[in-house]
Amino acid sequence: MEPLLKIQGLNVSVDDNEILHDLNLTVGRGETHVLMGPNGAGKSTLGNTLMGNPHYKVTAGTIFFNGKNIEDLSVNERAKEGLFMSFQSPIEVPGVSLSNFIRTALEQRSGKRIRLWDFKKEIEQKLKVLDMDPSYADRDLNVGFSGGEKKKAEILQMLMLKPSLAILDETDSGLDVDAVRTVSSGVREFQKDKDGALLIITHSTRILESLHVDATHVLVNGHIVEDGGAELVDEINEKGFTRFEEK
Repeated sequence: MEPLLKIQGLNVSVDDNEILHDLNLTVGRGETHVLMGPNGAGKSTLGNTLMGNPHYKVTAGTIFFNGKNIEDLSVNERAKEGLFMSFQSPIEVPGVSLSNFIRTALEQRSGKRIRLWDFKKEIEQKLKVLDMDPSYADRDLNVGFSGGEKKKAEILQMLMLKPSLAILDETDSGLDVDAVRTVSSGVREFQKDKDGALLIITHSTRILESLHVDATHVLVNGHIVEDGGAELVDEINEKGFTRFEEK
């Protein structure tokens, strides 16, 4: 079966400074991949590149998603293709409620009107999964939200949009233990959909403790220096990145 995401020989520069070097990565449908590495390794650069952030310039290599070369697609076009990314610091959007934002995104992706009753029923169910009060749906997107509430709102968007590939960039950053557990429960809910793949970008292991992981990749100085399974997460949790930084 053709992989969902296939990256070959990818080099990426920011302001003429090369950050990623000859990076190769393949993600299958329904798989959960973890990209780990110390701060400054280039993890977020990969996420932004996959989403088409114009600040990140691909200087070599290819990115195929669902069998299509997506290098020339805009951020919006990539989202319609089924790519989703949660951000380390989600922005506030005054005047647009969380529910209206999600409903509009769903309609843009599907090209169809979404029945309000069906939408409200589903979003209420997902809010329960994330232990969020129903009133959050009517609040302006991220306005006045705490850090944990912003991260939950991002996971809510992921659960509602059902992307083919969700990229979670440091989703557990700055969260307390209870918030990490809640976010993890939302990620587990997403994993129940066997067609939805995950690329979890992190330098911590907290969010991974209760998740099934198919593959782990260690990124150091813009290079993937080791690939493995869930056992790599356990090793990093115990010993850190020292062994990989010496490669």
